[in-house]
Amino acid sequence: MRLLGPVEFWDGDAWLPVKSAKQRALLAVLALSPGQSVKRDALLEILWEGKPPKSAEQLLHHYVWRLRQLLCRGPGQVQTAPGGYLLAVLAEDLEHERFAALLAQGREAERRGNIDRAIACIATGLALWRGPALADVRSVSFLNDAAQRLDQRRIEAQESLADLLIEHGRTAEAMATLEAVTAADPFRERAWRLLLLALHQQGRRADALAAYQRLWRVWKEELGIEPSRSLAGLHRLILADDPSLDTAPAPDAILTPPRQLPATIRHLVGRAAELRRLSALADAAVASGGVIAAIDGTAGVGKTTLAVHWAHRVASRFPDGQLYVDLRGFHPDGTPTEPSSAVRSFLSALNVAPQRVPADLDAQAALYRSRLAGQRMLVVLDNASDAEQVRPLLPGSSGCLVVVTSRNQLTGLCASEGAHSLTLGLLSTVESQKLLAARLGADRVNSDPAAVDEIIDLCARLPLALAIAAARAVKRPAMPLADIAADMRDTPGRLDPFHTADPGTDIRAVFSWSQRQLSPAAARMFRLLGLHPGPDISLAAASSLIGKPLNDTRLVLIELCEAHLITEHTHGRFTVHDLLRAHAAEQVHRIEPGDQLRAAKHRLIDHYLHNAYAADRLMNPHRDPIALSSAQPGTVLHNFASDFDALEWLTTEHHCLLTAIEHAALTGWATQTWQLGWVFAHYLYRRGYWLDHVTTGRAAAAAAQRIGNTEAQALTSVNLARAHLQLCDFDPAQDQLLNAINLTEKAGDKALQAEAHHILSWVHDLKGCHTEALTHAQHGLTLFQAADHLTGQARALNTIGWLHAQQGNHHQALTFCEPALQLHQKLGNAEGQAATWHSIGYAHHHLGNHQLALTCYQHALTLFRELQNRYFEGNTLASIGDTHHAIGNHTAADTAWRLALTILEDLNHPNAEDIRAKLKPHAPMSLAEQLRGGSAYLNQLNNSPSGT
Repeated sequence: MRLLGPVEFWDGDAWLPVKSAKQRALLAVLALSPGQSVKRDALLEILWEGKPPKSAEQLLHHYVWRLRQLLCRGPGQVQTAPGGYLLAVLAEDLEHERFAALLAQGREAERRGNIDRAIACIATGLALWRGPALADVRSVSFLNDAAQRLDQRRIEAQESLADLLIEHGRTAEAMATLEAVTAADPFRERAWRLLLLALHQQGRRADALAAYQRLWRVWKEELGIEPSRSLAGLHRLILADDPSLDTAPAPDAILTPPRQLPATIRHLVGRAAELRRLSALADAAVASGGVIAAIDGTAGVGKTTLAVHWAHRVASRFPDGQLYVDLRGFHPDGTPTEPSSAVRSFLSALNVAPQRVPADLDAQAALYRSRLAGQRMLVVLDNASDAEQVRPLLPGSSGCLVVVTSRNQLTGLCASEGAHSLTLGLLSTVESQKLLAARLGADRVNSDPAAVDEIIDLCARLPLALAIAAARAVKRPAMPLADIAADMRDTPGRLDPFHTADPGTDIRAVFSWSQRQLSPAAARMFRLLGLHPGPDISLAAASSLIGKPLNDTRLVLIELCEAHLITEHTHGRFTVHDLLRAHAAEQVHRIEPGDQLRAAKHRLIDHYLHNAYAADRLMNPHRDPIALSSAQPGTVLHNFASDFDALEWLTTEHHCLLTAIEHAALTGWATQTWQLGWVFAHYLYRRGYWLDHVTTGRAAAAAAQRIGNTEAQALTSVNLARAHLQLCDFDPAQDQLLNAINLTEKAGDKALQAEAHHILSWVHDLKGCHTEALTHAQHGLTLFQAADHLTGQARALNTIGWLHAQQGNHHQALTFCEPALQLHQKLGNAEGQAATWHSIGYAHHHLGNHQLALTCYQHALTLFRELQNRYFEGNTLASIGDTHHAIGNHTAADTAWRLALTILEDLNHPNAEDIRAKLKPHAPMSLAEQLRGGSAYLNQLNNSPSGT
């Protein structure tokens, strides 16, 4: 394929044009990305300039088919790729790829001092050109842009060839090229400089001076500026007929390519994906030039290590040199490198005499860009503070690759200069193990994997922390890693194991540099995040913590994200890695006044308590309320639109609520502890998180006992008993309920006393003591009636009916359950209705009314699914399986039992064993049975009618 001129293809005998304009453009687009899939949507966008007709996709298929016919005898083939097409062709069969390869060979030859070969390679590459690139497809915007980039590389190659010819004394050969370049583009400074020098060296001094006057006039008239100081200086030398111009190369030629990269580590651990991404950018820089990679990440994550290591790997691809500067954006002395200082150091490396360096930063940057014009250079700008510090150091032409590292997200650089952002995260556990093995030796690391895992956890997988820990272990080769892990674990401060005498590696110092550039509000927000105990924090919780409006809080969280002090891991939720959290906690207790510290904690706890309470009231309006104190000013309170929104909030905040309860218990917020435990209990019960239910229930009960509140003690005892009951821990459940009964009898709280008896009836029922169970259920009903508690009465009636059914009195069971259902329906209690439908279904099953039983069960199943009560969903599915089994529908029975087993196993509930026993006598369903019976039954279950 030929693109360096009109688009042509080889048919096996001759070069031929592609007559159809759209097919010609399609071939050009594919040829510009050989071997890479170009998405179909992108092709439609390019070929029809963003306005494809309705038939565009059909036309595209036709053009592809026609191209395949045209190319069938040549070296390239259009192939279908996922979502698009690609041109399968070797690089040597593409004219522009051969041109790029010849230029690279020429530069390598020049680097090695083989000027004749360098001239030959570049001249051969230029000879491939037959006119402007992509000459007959430039009406397509995408291809016009690509053509301009190729033309730019051609001009740079012409300048490089002329430079080599002049240096080699072959000025006459350089003249024609230079005159053509300056005529076509009169603003090419390098071409003019070379032309003036060539004319002078040929003895055509008057022509050289006339050329300068022509240059001066064009620049003045069209740009309103005079030629640069470099050109003006050359003009003065020609006027003076300076003899140094006769033999010397062009002024300020780079005599020795700079090699400024600092030393790198021998083996980089991990970062395979990042290295591949950087290598792809290097390929793009070699092919097209002008690429910027912006590596960002938190302090100590290894940005510099990655950048320098990778730069050494690809240095040979940039034969004109490698420039490096530490911009000290985050440094112990707090003073970033001025851009002018960095530019001057680069100009010195590029052999620009100090007296020729302008005083003005803009002029310095212009001279720097001029020196890099036509060069293939790698520039590493390490530890940048922001985009403004970087911009004067960016080359102005293609051929260079720039790698920038920063703790800040350089969003502006990506937006305005098209930089490619690459964010470094923490190492994986496996990568952390490899890092320690590289430092300590594989034998030592493999000898105690448990200690290694603990060290990794204590280091939070942060490369700097791992390196410090490894360095200390290296100094103590005889000490077991278990002892080193114990030393790290037992130090008073979380960050103490990572203290060093060198401020460049001491982790507290390294973290502190990131905070220097924060606004006061963002710095305070970061400190306060050290108070939050959960795995992540929502915008609303953060707003409550700092006591500011949501919009203000959003802005400071964005600032912290851009500084890589926190991460927005999902929309509106933020995390802080463990060591930064420890640093924030140290800072908040050191800096924040005591009264403000307590106020922030109070707002945070109130945020979780009041929002959880509101969600629980919406999901379970028939639950007896408790009295809460008013939320602190500045606390963000949600207005849940529905019980679904409430459940979603509780689900999202599940782990934060668990840690909030634990933290409140440990830090003296006893009232909030028992209230949070009580509020959260029903969600945990409904969703089947019974171990969490027990843990929070114990914390709540202990807190209630500490403050001596009788009602709170009774409530938390009943709550904890329910949790124990679901785990079949009958003795502790019974102890808690007897304690609650004793407390409520003394307090005269009939409704709460009734609740305790009601749940105690469940304990006896599950233990198989149905008579005792019925006694407590009936006593509970009497107390509920005395308290005029209608919801409790309905629940008690259902429980009494269920217990009669357990004793085989199924008709009597219905006399209690049916009134219970009517009362639940009158009250609008969906959860009560679901439980009662199940009891009625159970009674009908044992009375032989199997179809009626299935109808009742399906009412219950629908409601339990709507309530997302997983345990009772599984329990109801098991009952449905039992009924289908009783009427001989084994396929439907197996389907229901297997669905029940999946849920109960997921909940780790003991009842799962009963379901396994039912499934054992039956062979697994065949595929035909599943398709014929199981799938149909699944549809029936999923579309069963509601019982409301």
